[in-house]
Amino acid sequence: MGNSEKNTDRGKALELLYQMLLIRRFEEKSAEMYTKTNIRGFLHLYIGEEAVAVGVMQALTDDDYVLATYREHGHALARGMDPGAIMAEMYGKQEGCSRGRGGSMHLFEGKKLYGGNAIVAGHLSMAVGMALASKKQKKNNLACCFFGEGAAAEGEFHEAMNLAALWQAPVLFVCENNFYAMGTALQYTHSETHLEKKGAAYGIETMAVDGMDVLAVGQAAKEAVEKIRTTGKPFFLVCNTYRFRAHSMFDAELYRDKSEVEEWKKRDPIPRLRDFLMEKKLITEQDVQELEKKVEAEVQKAVDFAEAGTWEPIEELTKFVYSE
Repeated sequence: MGNSEKNTDRGKALELLYQMLLIRRFEEKSAEMYTKTNIRGFLHLYIGEEAVAVGVMQALTDDDYVLATYREHGHALARGMDPGAIMAEMYGKQEGCSRGRGGSMHLFEGKKLYGGNAIVAGHLSMAVGMALASKKQKKNNLACCFFGEGAAAEGEFHEAMNLAALWQAPVLFVCENNFYAMGTALQYTHSETHLEKKGAAYGIETMAVDGMDVLAVGQAAKEAVEKIRTTGKPFFLVCNTYRFRAHSMFDAELYRDKSEVEEWKKRDPIPRLRDFLMEKKLITEQDVQELEKKVEAEVQKAVDFAEAGTWEPIEELTKFVYSE
């Protein structure tokens, strides 16, 4: 760990490790179920990036809006959504959080998560609008918008940043920079690869952080959120991270060397936090084993719930397609 929080207490330490382990094992099980064709369609895994979602969520309240991309399973779990409802959604069962109609890329649950947005950068302007609405209603909540560096190359990113700064909307823009927009490396899509510099053009305060260190992400998010609530102005947080798996289950992954992936795995956020906490004697090996058992049971429970779920009746398939 770097100069991140050193006074992490045992309870918080265990919770952070539990959340990251839950995301990792949930994603691994999702990949397994996909290969068995129990999950179909698109599937984008969050493996390797767990520290970002878990770290940022620590700074948010239940009243804050959270918007995410199509790689949002980790955000949904870190936000407190039920694993069973998420798995059932990916199975296409009507017990899923979106009644089985959204699938992996369109998770949604009331005030917990406003998508799962499949269109790259499409939700950034939504986040600005939601934040502006809160400001107009004189509420103290903010909109937290997760997106990848690929989205930061889109026009919507610049429009959203400009309007958020112009209107002083309370938005936390969180760029999960994993260095590859699908199969295209960062240096081929951005003339300025230090993404945090993009905030200055709009007068938005920005911070870059090691996205493989959950404590560092948590501290940075806490500082960013405090500034947003105090000033009402937007903040741009860049989390430099890495996905260990392919872009999606369809991706042949021919654009990066395996040695590069293995090098990044040495910075895996889960063993990194575990080892740090054990070194500080905040947790023990037995704690880790108990967490693993707890997570395994939770993931299996989610799979059982999804497999026991029901398909939507054919006669109801046109419901919700058009509303008067």
